Amino acid sequence: MLIDVGETSILKQSWHHFASYVKGVGTANQLGGGMVGALLFTMAHFLFSFAGSKIVAVFSIFVGLLFVFDVLVGNVFKKLKHFFKNLMEAFIRFLKQKRGQRKEDEPLEMAAGNESAPIHFHEEEPVEPIDIQFAHDASTGQMFIPLEDEDEEMEENDVDNIVIHGTSDDDDYELPPIELLDEPKKHTQRRDKARIKSTVETLERTFKSFGVKATITRAHVGPAVTKYEVLPEAGVKVSRILSLQDDLALALAAQDIRIEAPIPGKSAIGIEVPNSEIATVSLREVLDVHKDPHKKLLFALGKDISGNIITGELNKMPHLLIAGATGSGKSVCINGIITSILMRAKPSEVKMLMIDPKKVELNVYNGIPHLLTPVVSDPKKASVALRKIVHEMEERYELFSETGTRNIESYNSYILKRNEETGENRPLLPYIVVLIDELADLMMVASNDVEDSIMRLAQMARAAGIHLIIATQRPSVDVITGVIKANIPSRIAFSVSSQVDSRTILDMAGAEKLLGRGDMLYIPIGQSKPIRVQGAFLSDEEVERVVSHCKGQQAAKYDEKLAPKELNDSLNEVEDELYEEAVKLVIEMQSASVSLLQRRFRIGYNRAARLIDAMEENGIVGPYEGNKPREVLVERPTEDENANG
Repeated sequence: MLIDVGETSILKQSWHHFASYVKGVGTANQLGGGMVGALLFTMAHFLFSFAGSKIVAVFSIFVGLLFVFDVLVGNVFKKLKHFFKNLMEAFIRFLKQKRGQRKEDEPLEMAAGNESAPIHFHEEEPVEPIDIQFAHDASTGQMFIPLEDEDEEMEENDVDNIVIHGTSDDDDYELPPIELLDEPKKHTQRRDKARIKSTVETLERTFKSFGVKATITRAHVGPAVTKYEVLPEAGVKVSRILSLQDDLALALAAQDIRIEAPIPGKSAIGIEVPNSEIATVSLREVLDVHKDPHKKLLFALGKDISGNIITGELNKMPHLLIAGATGSGKSVCINGIITSILMRAKPSEVKMLMIDPKKVELNVYNGIPHLLTPVVSDPKKASVALRKIVHEMEERYELFSETGTRNIESYNSYILKRNEETGENRPLLPYIVVLIDELADLMMVASNDVEDSIMRLAQMARAAGIHLIIATQRPSVDVITGVIKANIPSRIAFSVSSQVDSRTILDMAGAEKLLGRGDMLYIPIGQSKPIRVQGAFLSDEEVERVVSHCKGQQAAKYDEKLAPKELNDSLNEVEDELYEEAVKLVIEMQSASVSLLQRRFRIGYNRAARLIDAMEENGIVGPYEGNKPREVLVERPTEDENANG
């Protein structure tokens, strides 16, 4: 084919070479493209001339490469269009910068006596999201990676030696081994590219049908959902994409989708689509990642959408609020938090007070040596127990004041140093974790006392080493009040029934679109937007194995001063000098109400309410019956009785 066409026929010359080769004579000129090439060239030369044949040959090679590498022509032209468009935009920006530079140079050159070089301000060119996951590292790392000085402080504290009644109690105590937890199961979730590709095409087609110019740049496949990063073009409002939430769910035939606009740290919008199969996250695989023995209050939560391990440290939160409907995974999360602490801390290092008005969730932990008291199930006893914890907090602050320390870490360091110098064996202070499984029941029985205790603990207990974990399945404003929310910034929201409940717990919508079965939104302290996490699963058998190990290592030693006494003992705390006069007034008037006592004795609501509660316990007035007035159980004395009296 390299022989000049004007000299001889390509077809004849190729046939001559082929015949010579068959005869074994050989050819002097080894040029040519074979008989097939000669036939194709003859046809192309007849149709398109010599120059056209070259063009057809090059085009045929290009088409063949497309078929070999399975490349779509539309994608090639789309990338070429995108390349030239970016090139043109960069050229326009360059011209604008040069023009602006000349305008800025003129006034600088006119400044008298200023010979310094002019300062140029360059706009940063917008870049597309790349594979460097800085945003994910920051969002997860800051939650559980402590500062260097905090690590040094923990090492100085030597928390393995923390004791309450002497150091000998925990010398033989062995922490539960990780083998007590089940091995993580292999994920049956199929992360096939075909499903993701189909979803991407559906999303882009839906955007195009509504006139929204946006492209899908990346997909993160998580245990329960897949997040698609959407990059809108310039001029497209975020609100337009948010308004398409229901239309996108319809196009994808998805149960529900959640839109995160924008993704923190990225110039993109996240669309979270549920997976067809949910991968189970085990507690063991989360705890295996963090084995630092100094982090006694570290607990496992699960994995985020990108597969990163999510944990929390209770001493840095410093309190945690958990809310979710029945069956959403709230109880499993609470068991995971308790088990995580039991796996890392000895009884002398962390003590717990558990309040379980439902009487069925936390009873399995009765008898473990970490408990200050048996699990409290009576709401009124729980109110007394919370007041005793407040008293314990005040006593700890008295110790801090006497020793000139500021918090539990510095106090324990001071005691350790003092013991080394004097040879004494003064006990160290343990952390105290107060866990309330159902706040709604407590608020129904003794809302004022409970809210006052929680408010004081949430505001002041961090430095004293006392931390709250409050859970409820009814996140309404009368349960999670503004005072409680203001003092507990770290929150976990599981699936709830309405957007109102989501706003109550998170101050934003989103929890009503969760899938249940451990799907949660987690807001750690210091962050404004929640992280979607698939919670770690823990079976009842695993909990029982860990609890049995703890009971076998050491018997429970309850602290009598923190144990709530009988209800009759608590009445003495609310009785005051006005009690007898209040009883006489109620019997005389045959009417009992808080407002009556407030008006007659000019006292506050809390004091009047405690007087009414004391009368109810002593059998003077009946129980609260909603809008109906309380029944006075003691009759008014007659005139004869008054005369005899």
